[in-house]
Amino acid sequence: MTILEVQCVEKIYTTRFGGNHVQALSNVSFTVEHGEYVAIMGESGSGKTTLLNILAALDKPTKGDIILEGKPLSTIKEKEMTSFRRDNLGFVFQDFNLLDTFSLKDNIFLPLVLSGKKAQTMERRLQPIAEKLGIKQLLNKYPYEVSGGQKQRAAVARALITNPKLILADEPTGALDSRSSDSLLKVFNDINQEGQTIIMVTHSTKAASHAGRVLFIKDGEVFHQIYRGNSSNDEMYQKISDTLTLLLTTGGDRNE
Repeated sequence: MTILEVQCVEKIYTTRFGGNHVQALSNVSFTVEHGEYVAIMGESGSGKTTLLNILAALDKPTKGDIILEGKPLSTIKEKEMTSFRRDNLGFVFQDFNLLDTFSLKDNIFLPLVLSGKKAQTMERRLQPIAEKLGIKQLLNKYPYEVSGGQKQRAAVARALITNPKLILADEPTGALDSRSSDSLLKVFNDINQEGQTIIMVTHSTKAASHAGRVLFIKDGEVFHQIYRGNSSNDEMYQKISDTLTLLLTTGGDRNE
């Protein structure tokens, strides 16, 4: 079952006085099935972050549309967009985006507080998530009192607590050491196996090798994609490395 459709998306940025146009995305189309784990890769400036922002409804395409479970994002009114994002999308960022003046628990609760949920409902949702992510004993600590890996687990908990249709992760291992990265990638694997759909933008070949499919963006277009099939993480790693090498060449044929 298709959960997300990206239909002929283009994004053109115009400079302040309209003198120059920069095309960040050009005719990008793909679909994501319910329960998929998709990584998006590409060189800096390739358009992958622009694409993620459009998927997150933080930016609008110049042309084309994003459809989430049959609902075009273009039909959502501006005043309804914040609540739509909060109710349907979970976000995990490289720099955690936690508030230092809030405990981990209060950071995790924030989207539910903004949605007007009752305290009893919030506690009921939190406990199984905190246990799954191994942060149950840390909930009353503040972000500056815990490690980077623990901060990122709290950020994942905050993303999950709204029961989102889609998790969007922007370089989630970028600020973590190797051990914390491995731990977080295991968390992503576990929640994906439970049915959570994940789209992750990453520069990390290792992180991408955990996904079920990898989309490569080059010059604002989908250049190539790899499906896991029966491949191991090591085999995926090698396939991704080979494709990244191809991306750096100037004459490679596009294979979508």
